[in-house]
Amino acid sequence: MDRKPEDPMDEVLDQLTADELPHHQQTESFGLGHIRSRHGRLDRWLLVVYAVVFAWALWYGYKFWGGLGPGLDLTL
Repeated sequence: MDRKPEDPMDEVLDQLTADELPHHQQTESFGLGHIRSRHGRLDRWLLVVYAVVFAWALWYGYKFWGGLGPGLDLTL
């Protein structure tokens, strides 16, 4: 079952051996070639999502789990 490459660069990358490619362009195939993964960096939008979720978790923990802790509340 031959698959047609969606990107013309896929054909070129398939012809090169793993030793000839830089590490960030080396791919691994799964599911009979339908899924391809490669090593790379995280997208900026995903890093922003991680930062927002982390900040929300800190706020949520402070707001709904008792503030600073028993006996440490600074409000009078």
